[in-house]
Amino acid sequence: MSDILIKRNHMEIPWHNYVSTRNSQPITEASLSEKASLIGRTGMMLLSCGTGAWRVRSSMNTLSEALGITCSADIGLMSISYTCFDGESSFSHALSLTTTGVNTSRLNRLEHFVSDFPAEGIHMSGEALHSQLDEIERIHGLYSPAALGLASALACGAFTFLLGGGPLEMILAFAGAGIGNAIRCKLGKHHFTLFMCIAVSVSSACLVYAGFLKLAELLFHISVQHEAGYICSMLFIIPGFPFITSGIDLAKLDMRSGLERLAYAIIVVMVAAVSAWLMALLLHLKPVDFLPLELSAAQRILFRLLASFCGVFGFSVMFNSPVRLAAAAAFIGALSNTLRLELVDLAGFPPAAAAFFGALTAGLLASLIKTKVGYPRISITVPSIVIMVPGLYLYRAIYNLGIMSLNVSASWFAAAILIIVALPLGLIFAGSLRTKCSATAPNWHTKRTAFCSFRSSAILLITGAIQKQSFFVHSISLRSHPRSRSFFPSGPQIYGWGEKRPVRHNVFHHPPQNPAHNIQRLLEASSELPS
Repeated sequence: MSDILIKRNHMEIPWHNYVSTRNSQPITEASLSEKASLIGRTGMMLLSCGTGAWRVRSSMNTLSEALGITCSADIGLMSISYTCFDGESSFSHALSLTTTGVNTSRLNRLEHFVSDFPAEGIHMSGEALHSQLDEIERIHGLYSPAALGLASALACGAFTFLLGGGPLEMILAFAGAGIGNAIRCKLGKHHFTLFMCIAVSVSSACLVYAGFLKLAELLFHISVQHEAGYICSMLFIIPGFPFITSGIDLAKLDMRSGLERLAYAIIVVMVAAVSAWLMALLLHLKPVDFLPLELSAAQRILFRLLASFCGVFGFSVMFNSPVRLAAAAAFIGALSNTLRLELVDLAGFPPAAAAFFGALTAGLLASLIKTKVGYPRISITVPSIVIMVPGLYLYRAIYNLGIMSLNVSASWFAAAILIIVALPLGLIFAGSLRTKCSATAPNWHTKRTAFCSFRSSAILLITGAIQKQSFFVHSISLRSHPRSRSFFPSGPQIYGWGEKRPVRHNVFHHPPQNPAHNIQRLLEASSELPS
């Protein structure tokens, strides 16, 4: 009996078969199916990088506008259904991914591909464009499983200190997380299921932590109270990226994508927490409180800055970020996360409120340095606040649920949900502030013009009221400055008494600089009104 060939569940799409035989033909002159295939492939590659539905749709719209067609897309976690129109016919596709993940390096290349397309891509052929996408698609992992294990070890070790752990807990969490994430990467490369990768890696991390703790207890007589750090050794599995992007999608009313991402994140958390809970029962581990650290305020802030930098840097490397991008995200994360922690300790902020201001700070800082580093904003902001995702809260909620401490479990769940909601809200608010400020911030000349206009209008109103009693200034019309969108008075609207249709007298169109001239013009305008 011959061996039966098992086919893949997801068939590969021959994208180059959609390309016209005339390879020199620009994509703008190609058929609708060729244009639609390019748009759909770009959208699917962006979706595979872990970015949200809004950004995927925006990129597809950019390509569609440059190609002179219209695209309508319905985007989920792992699939896209879209239709392209050219005014005469339509072309529909339904595409799906085999798996999901985060790849900020590929996302950066795709963002540049989309941004450069209206100026350069429209002059290229479909074959050349798909060849570029082939090159981008070959960008897989920048790091080996060992390097990713080291990155997770660095992140979780730093995470341990930020949660209150000491040097011993940091060392043990470093070892457990490093081995656990390396195992997860190896299993992922052999295409094991999601549940298997999570369960085995989390169990391995907890086992390594407990084993090293027992060895330290036997050799160095270490207290067993240091067992609390075993939770930190498995926090590399927490799906911070899907949690945050799901909130952003829901805020933008991309309900399908937002709910699917949220469901995916919840599944990952549940499998990881249940696996860690079972290992805790087998190894007799309990999520007790950390032993207090004797640090001054200055020392605490300094160590939090350093730990936050290392933690965000490690998570960024796990997201396949280049070193330069990881360093930029780590710098922002160090400032924003330290601010969050100090707001809780010094100002007494609730954790959710502090998380909001931390995410807000991260979003604003990312907007400032985005032009300097040249990377997509989401590649900087999301990794910088992933460290704020309350993995400890979620695990303690599941643990107490397992031992039937329902009240305690509900408290941890409520605190975790509030923080998870606050993080994307902070990023969204930062994006709104950035857009508003960039649109309304006038330059020096505009500010001076607005001030002169306001001053002149005030003089007109006051002097006119003194000189003439037979008219009444009803309102001041406001017009938008074409450069700054800042509003300032364009001149009073003078209405006559008893007029059914008010007579408008535009005193000036451009603000004069001479107040005496303004007064004279007002007197001339008011003299024309009925007494």
